[in-house]
Amino acid sequence: MIQITGLTKQYSKGRPPAVKDLSLEINAGEIMGFAGLNGAGKTTTIRILCGIIFPTSGKVLINGKDIVKEKVESSKHIGWVPELPNFDPNGKAVSLLKYYAGFYGINPSDAEEKAVMLLKKFGIWDARKIPLKSYSQGMKKRFSIAAAMMGDPDNFLFDETLNGLDPEGVKNMRDFMVSLKKEGKAVFLSSHILSELENVADRIAIIRRGSIIKIVERSELSNLGKVSIRIQIRNPDENVDSILQPFGNVSKDRNIYKITEMKVARADTYRVSDALFRAGYQINSLSTESEGLEEYFLELVGGGK
Repeated sequence: MIQITGLTKQYSKGRPPAVKDLSLEINAGEIMGFAGLNGAGKTTTIRILCGIIFPTSGKVLINGKDIVKEKVESSKHIGWVPELPNFDPNGKAVSLLKYYAGFYGINPSDAEEKAVMLLKKFGIWDARKIPLKSYSQGMKKRFSIAAAMMGDPDNFLFDETLNGLDPEGVKNMRDFMVSLKKEGKAVFLSSHILSELENVADRIAIIRRGSIIKIVERSELSNLGKVSIRIQIRNPDENVDSILQPFGNVSKDRNIYKITEMKVARADTYRVSDALFRAGYQINSLSTESEGLEEYFLELVGGGK
């Protein structure tokens, strides 16, 4: 479990903080999405969570351990996969993983066994004898995940890990994160690929200018933002517009009408069909449509960082 309370990071005086009074909890067995424009504070937040940089103020607890005051103990419970993996370019997979295992107190024989298992699991076993500088970007990311798995942590931080992956790689990552959730791990996924956050996240925290402005629950994803109504009428005539206009902006294509910028509450959209029925119109179909996460996100952030 990751608990963040009042987190602030200011790199220099006279400039706005990169992260400002941010509070959030990522629970065991949960995938928390993290969405924001470039420069909104996502990477700074993640770098603080894994102990790479210090916060200016606030507190981060990893499984109850303070990431600043109890760095060694708290770091054992974090697996971090950065956007741009940075390893010894001349290093080779098995020896590097064995080296990282030393930070977790894993003995050499167990470390080698685990390294072999992880390299096979993530499809880079055949590349074990070549230096990492020869790896593709996708291979480096898979190696990063293997490195993050060495200590079997309870919490995972993925910073734009889906960037640069082909569709198969994205699917494999999605399946992997879901498997971590099933194992009771806490997963914090920062990504600008909002469709993927929709696919896997239990909740999505939206950050703007260093602050959380909205947390979207999975149950809300199908019911976000503005709603519109699409109606197919069997017996339309020139009077239909006058019936529908009190409910919003009306557009039409033959016998199909669409109402946008709804002037009635979402729960009262039944009034549209009721008004048509009372006026003698026969409805073939009526459906409501909500904005997707991407449209909702852009409205919230307002196009600014």
